Amino acid sequence: MSSTSDPSLGHYDDTNRAFLQALLARGSVTLSEGQKILSSIFSCADGAPAHATRADFESYVAAAASVLSVYDYEIRSSQHQVTKERIWAVVNSISDGVTQLATARTPDEMAYIRRLLDAMFDVYNTRRREVMAVTSMQALEKRVIKGEAGGGGLTHEQAERLLGVLESEGWLERSKEGWYSLTPRALMELRAWLVEMYNDEEEEEGGWQRIKFCEACKEIVTVGQRCMNLECNVRLHDICQAAFWNSRPEKKCPRCETAWEGKAFVGQRVITTTEDYLKGKRRSGGVRTSRQQAEDEEVVAVDEEEAEDDE
Repeated sequence: MSSTSDPSLGHYDDTNRAFLQALLARGSVTLSEGQKILSSIFSCADGAPAHATRADFESYVAAAASVLSVYDYEIRSSQHQVTKERIWAVVNSISDGVTQLATARTPDEMAYIRRLLDAMFDVYNTRRREVMAVTSMQALEKRVIKGEAGGGGLTHEQAERLLGVLESEGWLERSKEGWYSLTPRALMELRAWLVEMYNDEEEEEGGWQRIKFCEACKEIVTVGQRCMNLECNVRLHDICQAAFWNSRPEKKCPRCETAWEGKAFVGQRVITTTEDYLKGKRRSGGVRTSRQQAEDEEVVAVDEEEAEDDE
């Protein structure tokens, strides 16, 4: 790497611009992706093979963040809730993520995205079952595609295509079991909006809320573990729990002191670890049929009704 391109020396040149353009085009990068991008940039600039180090990557991220701050953008970092891989994303620090999504969407597409988020964080996110993810079948239900009124909206094919676009753009990710959930980038972009939309400001302090944060890292939890007390908001990412409990004398909820057994989940495991689901998976050779997916939806719907009764 040429020393004249090192941002730490006070320079900002074409290599920095190329890196920033790549970052903006992708929206988010991992360390390995960022190093590959920089290695290619350095190789082109120096005319010889080059390898970018972690220090190079962090230096270029810092330089990019400094430039973006003038335009009300920042670069945030978060760990993937499952893989633990750290991700850096460009986030608008003024307008929320939904506004960013809307700039490239039709009104019908944005209405669908809103209903999809409602399905994740309202319909399939109750006191008893905090799934916060949807199957492809649930994402393509008529009430999500068309809305409660059932008129207008997207066609089935248009909704399916939009799901693919949102996945390719890094807003949605699909698990190997076929569940859609928000990516780390989306959670960083939508953090404030999700809290504003789905948490109840009038709920008395300590009352159950739909959007909850990891007790250890303070990021939103959509995959992890929960306190066994249904009214308690304490949650932990799986990737955070080992270090968290190692620093404490006993495995009790830090707020309500309920014994923490590690058997109450947040995310798709709310469904995929149930005996009914596992039995169905064994019967179908590991593939969930449409009927079995519908049964999963029915289980969550029943819990939703029970939760409403409790309220």
